[in-house]
Amino acid sequence: MTEISEPTAAFTELYGSAPEGVWAAPGRVNLIGEYTDFNDGFVMPLALPHTARAAVARRADGELRFHSADVPGGVVRLRVDELAPHQGHGWAAYPAGVVWALREAGHPVTGADIQLTSTVPTGAGLSSSAALEVVTALALNDLFELGLSAPELAVVGQRAENAFVGVPCGVMDQMASACCTEGHALYLDTRDLTQRQVPFDLAAHGLRLLVVDTRVKHELGDGAYAERRAGCEAGAAALGLRTLRELPYDGLGAALDTLGRGGADESVVRYVRHVVSDNERVERVIALLDAGDVRAAGPILDAGHASLRDDLRVSCPELDLVVSAAGEAGALGARMTGGGFGGSAIVLVDEVQADTVAKSVLEAFASAGYAAPRIFPAVPSAGARRLA
Repeated sequence: MTEISEPTAAFTELYGSAPEGVWAAPGRVNLIGEYTDFNDGFVMPLALPHTARAAVARRADGELRFHSADVPGGVVRLRVDELAPHQGHGWAAYPAGVVWALREAGHPVTGADIQLTSTVPTGAGLSSSAALEVVTALALNDLFELGLSAPELAVVGQRAENAFVGVPCGVMDQMASACCTEGHALYLDTRDLTQRQVPFDLAAHGLRLLVVDTRVKHELGDGAYAERRAGCEAGAAALGLRTLRELPYDGLGAALDTLGRGGADESVVRYVRHVVSDNERVERVIALLDAGDVRAAGPILDAGHASLRDDLRVSCPELDLVVSAAGEAGALGARMTGGGFGGSAIVLVDEVQADTVAKSVLEAFASAGYAAPRIFPAVPSAGARRLA
């Protein structure tokens, strides 16, 4: 069945009538710029071909009905006028949060029937939750004629995750899902949401970007994201800055000295060093892509991983093994992507060596006694769109 007929048939069987349309929104990988988005920094994600798809029809009676083909259980029924943050609802909190965020902003969403299915791997750090939020926001925007732009839909998704679900994420994941275009990476300034589509034609350079989903998620990650965000905010405050974006790279050394003399926790010092240096790494990668020298980005990916591992400390043995095994097998560069503590890494590799590098990673995992990771190419794909 096609990406249109499958959710349409499931919706019709479940709700007894055809949907008004079908929409899709992708997951993402982030090429460079990690934990920078909530610091008003730079990021550079690209959309994956893996998508969340939603078949949707409006309701006028205030009822919401959500169903996922990917999660055991029946239809989740909620009322639009009873939606409130932090009330649970499991996976349905993400699309329900979008409805809440739209209504909080004054948009007249009067109910909906929604059937969801997704090919974005969950728990892999590829933004499956943002894909759910964005596909819901786009469908409701179209059906209720709300007139919101793609960046505005991304902000709605972020508000749903921050205020309704309770995850203090930045806006990168939702912006990537809403705004990426095929064949490009998205250079995004998260301070003012200005963006530029940067051509990212790996095949033209004889290259491939592999995603290695370690298939692990360590419990340490549950509260670690919020702790690091708080640490970054503490560092900015100690330096008299609104956010760490305001600290230029050439002022980093002096700032770290100031934090040290001021008795800042050593973790705060490390977090500041990572964020400011990762912003600089994004700018270096952009310059290389603009110059057509994609290969030279490899060592910058390696440096980004070392910073995530040593300064931010959000890596894990499985992610470190991907990076080391890939490097030993001849990869140009590799790093973890996403929130860490499991999830995925990306590997930049010559196309002719892609199979060899993938095989070496699989063998390294087997030797370490880890379950085999899932490995697939990251093909820069289209952002959220209506399918039917």
